[in-house]
Amino acid sequence: MSTATTILALDGVFDTGLAAFQDTLATARDLAPPALRESLNSSVSSIRRATHTAHGLAIPTVRADALPTPGFVFVPALGAKTEEGIADALAHPDVKRAVELLRTWQANGATIAAACTGTFVLAETGLLDKQEAATSWWLAPFFRARYPSVALDDSRALVGNDRVVTAGAVLAHFDLALWFVRQRSPELADTVARYLMLDPRSPQATYAIPDHLRHADHLVMLFEKWARENLDTGFSLEQAAAFVGTSERTLSRRINMVLGRSPLSYFQSLRVERAAYLLRTTKLGMDEIAARTGYDNAATLRTLLRRKTGRTASEIRRTNHLGVQD
Repeated sequence: MSTATTILALDGVFDTGLAAFQDTLATARDLAPPALRESLNSSVSSIRRATHTAHGLAIPTVRADALPTPGFVFVPALGAKTEEGIADALAHPDVKRAVELLRTWQANGATIAAACTGTFVLAETGLLDKQEAATSWWLAPFFRARYPSVALDDSRALVGNDRVVTAGAVLAHFDLALWFVRQRSPELADTVARYLMLDPRSPQATYAIPDHLRHADHLVMLFEKWARENLDTGFSLEQAAAFVGTSERTLSRRINMVLGRSPLSYFQSLRVERAAYLLRTTKLGMDEIAARTGYDNAATLRTLLRRKTGRTASEIRRTNHLGVQD
């Protein structure tokens, strides 16, 4: 096994993901002391000779199957963004060949890392089975259904160990690249982050929109309907199960299977979403917002907002619908 690093770019790779890895590593190499520069070199490899990004840009690559086993492999996101598109992409012969190659490389000692929808490619190898992993928050239900043996934690931006590392949605490619640099020099990683204006990433839970989680499970959708109609009155698993038409045990098991959390946890996420929306779009005071989201007082809501989003109520109020402070 060599100590080389390669970025395995499948045809139709997500442009930003590939560029994030390349630019972060190139910046680190330019800023690194001479003794570290070689360890930050990387190549871009591919399964086929002619490889293009999702936007059709040609990528200069080397054939992955001609490389000796690298020490580290990045798998950027696929260009697909929907469940249907991802399923189609994963069925492509290139992905099948990549899966076989990744298994071989990892068996020979390589560390494999993937971000965003690239985590689906890594999951296809089976290397994430019985391991904790991250993926794009909006595809978490689809990921859980497809890979039930993986311990998915969609609230975190980056999850890993010394053999497999996974990162969340799009900009987590930068987190993953910085993680790689940090293993070689924490000081260099901090310098690169400053050069690229990369602030410490909040947990994915900060960005997740419960209403946009992709789930086609009828029981889960009925539970969400009940929850949204009862945000101001409080949680009752008994009442929710009666509305859905199933037992409390079945409801809890299904919610956990699809969303990876308990009914109460999801209910609280919907409350936080509603409270944050009211903070950004109205001039209502915290006491009134607390009442509309089922909390006895503003102090309890403030604490929950800070714990769930990593931001104070005042910071949320100053942000626009994109989550960017005015």
